[in-house]
Amino acid sequence: MSAPTAAQAMVAATARLRAAGVPDPARDARILLAHAASVDAARVTLIAPEEIAPDIAERFEKLVSLRAVRVPVSHLVGQRAFYGRDFKVSRDVLDPRPETESLIELALSEPFERVLDLGTGSGCILVTLLAEQPEACGVGLDLSEAACLQASANAVLHGVQARAEIRQSNWFSAAEGRFDLIVSNPPYLAKSEMNDVSPEVRLHEPEMALTDGQDGLSVYRIIAAQAQGFLTPTGRVLAEFGWQQGPDVKAIFEAAGWGRVRILPDLGGRDRVVWADTPA
Repeated sequence: MSAPTAAQAMVAATARLRAAGVPDPARDARILLAHAASVDAARVTLIAPEEIAPDIAERFEKLVSLRAVRVPVSHLVGQRAFYGRDFKVSRDVLDPRPETESLIELALSEPFERVLDLGTGSGCILVTLLAEQPEACGVGLDLSEAACLQASANAVLHGVQARAEIRQSNWFSAAEGRFDLIVSNPPYLAKSEMNDVSPEVRLHEPEMALTDGQDGLSVYRIIAAQAQGFLTPTGRVLAEFGWQQGPDVKAIFEAAGWGRVRILPDLGGRDRVVWADTPA
């Protein structure tokens, strides 16, 4: 009996993933086959008519089995695309999200020389900003030692390690000096919301990066209260939040005495980023 073709293997895997409740199973099957065969995902169609080699079939089977129990694709292939670059990820860090690219766009809309990334995780925000601004330097802070190692690896991967300093820190505790820009994608899910997130997120991403274990707003209170002490006079803060949190986050920053607070949308039109500064 001849081995199945790559196309037949993808069809079978898609059906299996669909039965397991995996969203977009055909896309995931294609990505996983590409990874198993060590080819670019865009080139999978070229190998589709060919019989699948036994070693590739075995790797593909293992990957599909893990995806069927909702291990994220990014963890299986070891990376996730963000703002045109691939970032190494693991279960120690939050996966880069497309909506966070809105924060990048806003950060790049005005010049900066020194940036602080609070809760840097994979380092995707800090590394992207430094890669886009070759004259800038920055500091990434995270309480997780594993996250700091991941961020450092991504800084090396994208050639910005000489301009990026990664430190273990409980929010501002290890911050020093002044910054033109402070950015953050903090844990903003309320404890009560954790049961509603997908298995990929709930079971495979670090809880401390998802929720503060309280009302989802505690970190914004910390940032609003302390960030002015680390900003230059014309500096600004940009922080991502959950799409329903805009009014609460705005009120927190206004109550802390920020001169200007704006709530800005992501590419999908939902409120996503708070911009706070203190104009002269």
